[in-house]
Amino acid sequence: MGIIDAHHHVWDLSVRDQDWITGPELASLRRDFALSDLEPQALATGVDRTVLVQTITVAEETPELLALAAESDRVAGVVGWTDLAASDVAGELDRLRALPGGEWLRGIRHQVQGEPDPWWLTRPEVLRGLRTVAAAGLVYDVVVLPHQLPAAASAARRLPELTFVLDHLGKPPIASGQLEPWSRAVGELASLPNTVCKLSGMVTEADWHTWTVDALRPYAETVLDAFGPRRLMFGSDWPVCTLAASYAEVVDATGALLAGLGPDEKAAVWTGTAERVYGR
Repeated sequence: MGIIDAHHHVWDLSVRDQDWITGPELASLRRDFALSDLEPQALATGVDRTVLVQTITVAEETPELLALAAESDRVAGVVGWTDLAASDVAGELDRLRALPGGEWLRGIRHQVQGEPDPWWLTRPEVLRGLRTVAAAGLVYDVVVLPHQLPAAASAARRLPELTFVLDHLGKPPIASGQLEPWSRAVGELASLPNTVCKLSGMVTEADWHTWTVDALRPYAETVLDAFGPRRLMFGSDWPVCTLAASYAEVVDATGALLAGLGPDEKAAVWTGTAERVYGR
């Protein structure tokens, strides 16, 4: 059984601008990235299935991602976007599922990291929307900064019926070498049984030019201890990862971080957790 890459993106700048790609440091991302660009890199590293994740907060993107999934032999699921605070989240989810590729909708995500309110996830209207996501049999991907982790834990505690998937370890400050208060906050989230975590996004939270596996190791070990291998899954965060590392380097670094695990534990991180969480 091949590896599942549980987190990557695609975009076409002729269809829609990615307005977050600004400044010289992100210039290499300011081009189109397609599934056809990813496929040879994925196959060369043993990745044969992927989860395609939303990038920007617009309603038009998710139908496009679903259509791509419908045409691909590699995409095993889509994490899309919908307005969780809207009055008819259930109706919108039904509409998305009725579209071409709608059967590949596996989860919903919002760019919580960009919300100025650190407790956005606990707003009544957002909790109502999250409850609807759970009722639809979908999961919720959480992309937050460390100071927003307590709100994620609070929301997960209030909604035990919903699986919360933490993207990128909650974006710890790897470049600075600090573990706290991120470590305590991620431990609080991990203490809830309806939470899982993606071992993803680490190289771009580290120093892009000088990162090493040893620099990533304390953060990987923190989530391994907190969640356990059976609640962790691999994600490349391609193409964002290319700011700091090639696709193969991300896969190799993850393998080095998992080297001390047993075969069944490694299989969970590489494949099993993603199959369980994003499968239906």
